Amino acid sequence: MGDPNLLEVLAEEGKIAHKDIDYSFQMSEQSLSSRETSFLINEETMPAKRYNLFLRRRLMFQRNQQSKDSIFFRDGIRQIDFVLSYVDDIKKDSELKAERRKEFEKNLRKTGLELEIEDKRDSEDGRTYFVKIHAPWEVLVTYAEVLGIKMPIKESDIPRPKHTPISYVLGPVRLPQNVKYPHPEYFTAQFSRHRQELFLIEDQATFFPSSSRNRIVYYILSRCPFGIEDGKKRFGIERLLTSNTYSSAYPLHDGQYWKPSEPPNPANERYILRKNWARFSYFYKEQPLDLIKNYYGEKIGIYFVFLGYYTEMLFFAAIVGLACFIYGLLSMEHNACSMEICDPEIGGQMIMCPLCDQVCDYWRLNSTCLASKFSHLFDNESTVFFAIFMGIWVTLFLEFWKQRQARLEYEWDLVDFEEEQQQLQLRPEFEAMCKHRKLNAVTKEMEPYMPLYTRIPWYCFSGATVTLWMSLVVTSMVAVIVYRLSVFATFASFMESDASLKQVKSFLTPQIATSLTGSCLNFIVILILNFFYERISAWITKMEIPRTYQEYESSLTLKMFLFQFVNFYSACFYVAFFKGKFVGYPGEYTYLFNEWRGEECDPGGCLIELTTQLTIIMTGKQIFGNVKEAIYPLALNWWRRRKARTNSEKLYSRWEQDHDLESFGPLGLFYEYLETVIQFGFVTLFVASFPLAPLLALINNIVEIRVDAWKLTTQYRRTVASKAHSIGVWQDILYGMAVLSVATNAFIVAFTSDIIPRLVYYYAYSTNATQPMRGYVNNSLSVFLIADFPNHTAPSETRDFITCRYRDYRHPPDDENKYFHNMQFWHVLAAKMTFIIVMEHVVFLVKFLLAWMIPDVPKDVVERIKREKLMTIKILHDFELNKLKENLGINSDELAKHVMIEENKAQLAKSTI
Repeated sequence: MGDPNLLEVLAEEGKIAHKDIDYSFQMSEQSLSSRETSFLINEETMPAKRYNLFLRRRLMFQRNQQSKDSIFFRDGIRQIDFVLSYVDDIKKDSELKAERRKEFEKNLRKTGLELEIEDKRDSEDGRTYFVKIHAPWEVLVTYAEVLGIKMPIKESDIPRPKHTPISYVLGPVRLPQNVKYPHPEYFTAQFSRHRQELFLIEDQATFFPSSSRNRIVYYILSRCPFGIEDGKKRFGIERLLTSNTYSSAYPLHDGQYWKPSEPPNPANERYILRKNWARFSYFYKEQPLDLIKNYYGEKIGIYFVFLGYYTEMLFFAAIVGLACFIYGLLSMEHNACSMEICDPEIGGQMIMCPLCDQVCDYWRLNSTCLASKFSHLFDNESTVFFAIFMGIWVTLFLEFWKQRQARLEYEWDLVDFEEEQQQLQLRPEFEAMCKHRKLNAVTKEMEPYMPLYTRIPWYCFSGATVTLWMSLVVTSMVAVIVYRLSVFATFASFMESDASLKQVKSFLTPQIATSLTGSCLNFIVILILNFFYERISAWITKMEIPRTYQEYESSLTLKMFLFQFVNFYSACFYVAFFKGKFVGYPGEYTYLFNEWRGEECDPGGCLIELTTQLTIIMTGKQIFGNVKEAIYPLALNWWRRRKARTNSEKLYSRWEQDHDLESFGPLGLFYEYLETVIQFGFVTLFVASFPLAPLLALINNIVEIRVDAWKLTTQYRRTVASKAHSIGVWQDILYGMAVLSVATNAFIVAFTSDIIPRLVYYYAYSTNATQPMRGYVNNSLSVFLIADFPNHTAPSETRDFITCRYRDYRHPPDDENKYFHNMQFWHVLAAKMTFIIVMEHVVFLVKFLLAWMIPDVPKDVVERIKREKLMTIKILHDFELNKLKENLGINSDELAKHVMIEENKAQLAKSTI
């Protein structure tokens, strides 16, 4: 950092030289030495030359005393807005890369950016060059107008929302006002360099926040050319990064996260975020959303708004789900079905048919006593209520999110934000690959155009690849099913023959053991497939050469979501809707590939197995994801710093510290959204089988918010700020999953749960008035004559009983229609279909009414938007009027009179019409 009195010295020496010294601090194109910063002086007088040499030597001397946290050039005045780094490459294309860098940096200077290069001898590792970039005022005002950035014109007179009585109850979760609202609210307008007097410019150095500055610089970097190769114009920092011409490009953090910055550095927002946001001890606190938006940009800010809102809504679902679980826990011991199964005189006397051919033996129903009790935890009367509640909850969640998003658009000044400003801009990669030009019917300008026939091969390849990988997921699921079928017999025979496992058999039946190992194996396969597909889908999407960023994100989102939907949910769909539904009956079992007998459900139903599958996949994914997000960047950063710190006596500067951090990447936020949406699917699609799913998701999200905050603040380089006024295509996906969840939960209650057969028995077949459910277990099990077993399926040992029981509604062997479905089967099926139709219509009706009753934009927000637009128009009108008066030199009274006459004429004409 330069001497604090440097500006005074500058002024005194400048008087000797000339009053018109140009302090542009531009780097000489002929000399790119790391130890020199040239001053372009208009008047070539001898005093000016002496001053130039004096100041250069002074800055060289003070270079070694520069603060490690400095975010300025060596002059201590110009702020570093972006940093590029590269390493000398000794390979055969080193000259080509050097030429690209030279041309690229030359063109950057032509755009008005100022560069300062740090030699590798001054870097910590002794091999990395750093190019520091500063955007001067003229560049900022020019591109702020191009990008349509809104800036303050007057402090807002609209008061912030008043505290409600509940706000005082929630006092402990609130943040201090200066953290929650770091800046006052302003009326804003799109910046115009020709109207600079309109805006509240107190200091040009701080008028544009650092997030806007790095966004502007990145816009220039992404479109700056670096040469013509193979007859095509090449441009963009992304292409240079891909070819390793530069090793990294990033904006700087504004200081250390563990201590505040010292003057003259600006206020350290990174430290404030670490202190008030990225701390696990603050898990119960609200997030400083405005500060997040100011530091990282609206796109990252809105993700944390969504994640925080989703977590708040999960709190209500978690409470209801926990209440349903507690109800099941309290009623578990008094459940009539479990009591009959566990009763030695009832369940102990029921001989069940073998669960596999030859190897498996007959077994007694009371061996599943504990499993039936566990099943009742999640399969009870509250299951229906919770399924309906979650159908309504998901509607409220999405409708209130619309309101939250509308309020956010107003608070963050995104009401008039157009996607064309960012999402619909052409990708530099698309522009570089296009050979054709086409007239835009709207703008009447020639723009890059890629004919459809050049894209069709890649679209076909992309579709085929996605289909192949989805087929691979289904194949792996079938392989896991085969594993379950093949090891079930092994588990059954082993546990039956080994006397030491007698105690274990009471809670670990062959069905549960197979389900647990199969679910764990399925989870491992899911992670492996997901790891490879993520990389393949990103590569395929790039090869499609999407035209805009919006097309790129939509294409990648579709590929990733379709695959992950099949990958994570296919096993749950199998257990919920296929397992145990098509197994046949003793003597007429169905076989997979004519070899493995179909899986049967536990006598208590398949719901407990669906719960097991869901718990393992959901919990495993969340734990693995959080550990990966925390450990992976921490380990990489530690290793990178360990390798870099070879010259500890050197200055470990702000840009070097950030260089050694992990890059968040352009798709970092995409994967965060994907993870949240997949979790949303677990919470909504199968929640009827697992009421604790919202509670697990709530606990995970509380940790997730702080993990994401911690890694962004401490372990990742600062991201380039970008704008967004919504969560984009993810909102459509959430709506689709919400509709699907109503159907899946209705089918789970009807076909996977045992609640409908119990209700049919209770109302139509029970003969006991005092204990209506008594005899249900016996009623739900059919009888099979052992003599009717084919030879290759029956156990080899002879038994002293002649019949066995199996779960189904079929006629007994002494009936003329033996083993055909009886009337109760059709009654139960009709009840299931009726329940599905009624539940879906009730939930969809409530969803429609709620969506109609809840406005997308709150009334107070509509009024505030109208008020702000009115005030903005008035301020602009007054500004233009005053400017016109100054230019024309007209007397204010005469001008006011003239304006009034013109307005009256306009009103008269309007009323006449």
